[in-house]
Order: sequence, then C-alpha cells, then structure tokens
Amino acid sequence: MLHATGPMLTIDVDERTIIETEIDDLLEVTVGGRATATALAHDRIPFDADPFGPENRAYLSTGPLQQSRMSFTGRLNMTGLSPLTDGLVSSNAGGYLSRNVVATGYSVLELTGASDELLAIHVTDSGVEFEPVPDLEGATVPETSDYIADEHDLGPEHCIAIGPAGENLVRFASVMTFDSRAFGRGGLGAVLGSKNVKCVTFDGEVDPPLEIPDPPEMDVHREAATADDRMRTQGTTGNTEFINDNFSLPTRYFREYEFEGAADIGGNAVEEKKYETGACSACAYACKLPTRDAETGVETEGPEFETVYAFGAMQGVDDIVDVMRANELCDILGMDTISAGVTVAAYLASEDAFGDAKLAQEITERIAYREGIGDTLAEGVARCHDELGVDDYTVKGLEFAAHDGRTLHGQGLSYAVANRGADHLYASMLRLEYAGQLDPQGTLGKAETLVACENDSAFHDSGIVCVFGSEYVTEDRLETLFDADYEELLAVGARTVERERHFNNQRGFDRGDDVLPYELPDLEAAIEEYYAARGWSNDGVVADSSLESLPLPTE
Repeated sequence: MLHATGPMLTIDVDERTIIETEIDDLLEVTVGGRATATALAHDRIPFDADPFGPENRAYLSTGPLQQSRMSFTGRLNMTGLSPLTDGLVSSNAGGYLSRNVVATGYSVLELTGASDELLAIHVTDSGVEFEPVPDLEGATVPETSDYIADEHDLGPEHCIAIGPAGENLVRFASVMTFDSRAFGRGGLGAVLGSKNVKCVTFDGEVDPPLEIPDPPEMDVHREAATADDRMRTQGTTGNTEFINDNFSLPTRYFREYEFEGAADIGGNAVEEKKYETGACSACAYACKLPTRDAETGVETEGPEFETVYAFGAMQGVDDIVDVMRANELCDILGMDTISAGVTVAAYLASEDAFGDAKLAQEITERIAYREGIGDTLAEGVARCHDELGVDDYTVKGLEFAAHDGRTLHGQGLSYAVANRGADHLYASMLRLEYAGQLDPQGTLGKAETLVACENDSAFHDSGIVCVFGSEYVTEDRLETLFDADYEELLAVGARTVERERHFNNQRGFDRGDDVLPYELPDLEAAIEEYYAARGWSNDGVVADSSLESLPLPTE
C-alpha cells in the first residue's frame, strides 16, 4: 500500500532536544496523515494528560499524496489532545505548506514539552534551530509572517503560526498557515500556545522518493483544471441559498431555521467580491476565494460557507462585508471561525443584540485577548452557556457546524457519536442527505452508512485528499493510487476512528457523551445500531483487546 515516507522528528521545546525516529513499519499500515498521527497520539500522550500541560503533544503529519503533483493534495493533518473537547482531535489545512514539509524529509513532526520563553522553531533538511522571539509576543499571524520573511527570507507558505488567541489559550484558537488557511477545529492553536511555540518554519530540498501512479495523477489534475463547477467561483458559499430554502440555515443562535438575508451573504454576494483566483499547492481546481470590497478596503480570503453561517445567519448579520471583516479578524488573531462565530452568537443572544455586527467584531477581538467578557467567551459555549443564560449548543464541547441535524437526521446522528463532536466533516452524512441519496428524515437504519462515511473520511484525512476532490479522486482511482482494495483503505479509517474512541474512553468518555441538545426520532436506538456496527459495547466503549496491534515506536 502506498504510504508516506520519512522519519518522525520529535522536538522537546523544554529541553531544546530533537530525536529522529524511523517509523516506516507504522507508516506501512497507517498510510500517513490522521491515521499515523492518531496512532502516535494514542500511544504517546498520557490518557490523563492536561491539554495545556507539557505532556500533551501536537503532531503535524503528511500523507503520501503530498509527494505528488496531483490536484486536491495540498493539505496537511494536525492532531493533539483538544482543550475544547478534552479528547483527541484532528484537523487539516490547505495552502502551500505541505510540499515544504515534505522537502525537509520528515513525515511527522511531534512537539512536546513546554518552553519557558516564546519560540520560533526552524526545521530544515539539515537540522533544527530554536529561536527565542520575545518581540513576537502578542503578534498577529501576518505580523509573524512578516518577521519570518524579513529575518529568514521565508514566505508564509513555509510556516505554521499562532496569533494572540493561541498565546492567550483561547480554547478554539487555530494554527494558521499561509496567513489565511487554518487547522481550525478543536483549539490546536492553544496547544501550541501552551507550549510557548509561536511558529514553526519548514524548508528543505529533499526529493520525494515515491512514484505516484499516472494515470490517474495527471488525469485528476487535468479534470480539475477544466471542471465547470460552481465551487470554483463561489467556493462552499454556492450552496447557501439552496440549504436555506430547502433544509435549514441555523439562525440567531439556533432560534430559527431560515435566514431572510441568506442571499445577501451567499454565493453570488461572495462572487461579486472575488477579485482573483486562489488555490492550494499543486491544485488546479482553484476553489479559494480572495475577496475585496472596493468601498471599504476590506480584503480577506473567503468567507466560506461555515463562516457565512457563523458570523452571518447565526448572528443575524446580513451584510457580506461585515462577514468578510469577521473572517479576516479571525485569521489575523488565529481563531476557528465556526466556534468563534457561534460563541459570539451566544453572547448576542444573551444581550438581545442580534444583527449588531460592530459589537460582534468587538467581542471577537476581546475573546482573542481574553479582555472582559472575552475571557469568559474564550472558554467556548459549553463552559460559558450557564453564565450567558443560553442553551448549550455543542457536542462534546465542540460548537456546531452549519448543517442542521434537526432537519438532516443522519447528520444529527453523526454529530452525536463523532469522536470529534459537532463537526460536519467527520463523516459528511450531509452530502448524501442534500443530494437525495439518503432520506434526511429518521435516524434508524443509517448506522452502516455512517460507519462507512466515517471510515472514508478518516482515510481521506490520512492519504491526504481534499474533501472537495471526491468527484475526481474516485474509489477506483484511490485503489490505483494506493495499490490496495478500497476495503483495505476503509480499514485504515476504521482503525483510526477506533483508536480515537479508545483514547477518549480512557479519559472517561462513554455513551453519556454521545448526546445532542435537541431531540431526534429514535436517536437512542440508532446509537445502539451504530455501536453494534462498530463492534463496541452498549456503553460506546472500545475493549482494550479489540485494538489491532500496530508497530509503534518506543521512546
């Protein structure tokens, strides 16, 4: 089976030491990306670790397709113990970093310990440099990129960085790359902040040793370049009005199901502000959204649909420029737009201030610096909803994505049981329900489909293949690319989901955490079907004996 190559580089930021560990045996059975990082995290992060403690570890991992020039492969995975959910979380980001990580020769970067001073870490194919950067304390993400460019002649495509939100341990802080691409969900930016790591750069000249099958490598690339998809002009916002009119666009902190201003913040409104094409590394699909408002001078990349939902409909804001401002603010400060937007919406609900975009932006900034009420909101909705006097619209502490489980019942079931919480991409059941391939009503009889979707998503996050490339990087092409049957690839995903669940079980997670803040028909029975399909206990627990033995490295 095709898999990533190269050793793991472990950096202890307390001791300022590095260790290179050969992990070829592990990569052979985990492929790379999320699967490899999850196996390592499960084995090397103590089950009782504090997410903000030095014993937590952050993993940046690449898959084998990042050694290709194929479209839909300009992504990386990041994994760690989440300060927001208190369980394992993985997130992936696009941009142009992946090829620069591959060029250092490493397949995985592992960060552990905690520094007593703010650090920039520079990883090359010939060594590692630790640079104290006290002058970057409180710096925004672009200010950090400017420093790296001025002092090290490296652009933002060589760097991961955190903003003030990460330094201030905002529980939904992001790790940013290329200034506007985010490892967004779960607060991994705060994990780097707890380690006093401001940024890590990557630069090298190692030639990828893999030979990627062609076809389909260039076939995928050619089809991506010539595709006539609305995604290429409007990104994910192209479906805003369809979802609003036919399903649900959660509005005013989940009080309503439809937003009257959807057209003003949807795909056409975003496309009107788009001024050039944007892409990720090696990708000809070019679905990114560099936008600019000529009148105000506001410029950002996006917003994508989840930001339109979180800072638009959820807050009762119907001006696309206001949503663009909020998007740019989150990128600059280093915060997940979904969790930040939903948390601000909860505050607006408590103040009866829906529609006040200026207040929303002020509160967003105060969260990043933990100023006043921002200190409370920086903990996330699950930890502050009582003080605000609003309902807790989270699962396992993670704020909901836009795709409403109250109308998409399969997606609702997915939210309930997902190890990551209320994340729409953990299984993407929404795709089947939107397309009419799966009846959106009812939860029973959907468990087998949900398991297959979770396994497929986990494998894509390990390969690593962009979620928007599914129509081009098809099952048969995946088999050719990875020299394996599709069922073997799904098995990699299944092991990953199981290891995440087992780790979380050891931290006390069980059936009592697989819950929703709203009722769905037959949900408890559907959860039992899901556990049975997975081979887990009726309490949602993975038995120690069921974990497949993996060739994990020793310390």
